[in-house]
Amino acid sequence: MNEADFPKRAMVLAAGIGNRMRPLTDTRPKPLVEVAGRALIDHNLDRLAALKISTAVVNLHHFADLLEAHLRRRRAPKIEFSDERARLLDTGGGIAKALPLLGSTPFFLVNSDSLWLEKSSNLARLARGFDPMKMDAFLLLARPENTTGYEGRGDYFMESNGLLRRRASNETAPLTYAGGALLSPALFKDAPQGAFPLLPLFDRAEAKGRLYGCELDGLFLHVGTPAAIPLAEAAIRAYARA
Repeated sequence: MNEADFPKRAMVLAAGIGNRMRPLTDTRPKPLVEVAGRALIDHNLDRLAALKISTAVVNLHHFADLLEAHLRRRRAPKIEFSDERARLLDTGGGIAKALPLLGSTPFFLVNSDSLWLEKSSNLARLARGFDPMKMDAFLLLARPENTTGYEGRGDYFMESNGLLRRRASNETAPLTYAGGALLSPALFKDAPQGAFPLLPLFDRAEAKGRLYGCELDGLFLHVGTPAAIPLAEAAIRAYARA
């Protein structure tokens, strides 16, 4: 994909309760938890603005009024809200509800609690590598040595051509999903109604040979708990000095 054809819209997942981030999320939505003096969601929106993404669709549920008021102060990118106040729709259902705002062309997906330290834009790398003729989803993935705050067993194995296979329950995989992707609306064809997770749609794309990935260039900061915040802040300071 040429730079002129890069997607101009992004979905930012921001509606979750953030139970693992308690007690901080007892008084605010998780996207407004601060890391290095800036709200998590602003770190991500700044990255989108730097790539000249015109519109970010943000879903709202937990402390929705606080998050909406905070984001209305931003100038770029333009924020459009997908309201889930009445019912939290999980990752898949939240994106599906927002599809009318995202349009009919591929769009970026960013988790509001996933930060990347990077010298050049990983979203741009996703855009350059995305091929809508063969991909329904193109995921950004990180190796354990390039992560902080992540304690899982990995998510995917990747073939030399970028095709992905999700690990079985008894396996440990070398790559973990880093909270960023480029998705085709075709991923949501015949998707369930209401609340549902995104992972089954990734599995369906994998079964069709349409789930691909690329490795993150830089460091993935998974900020899922209060304990992960000082780790992320130390990594940010160290990265700035390097």
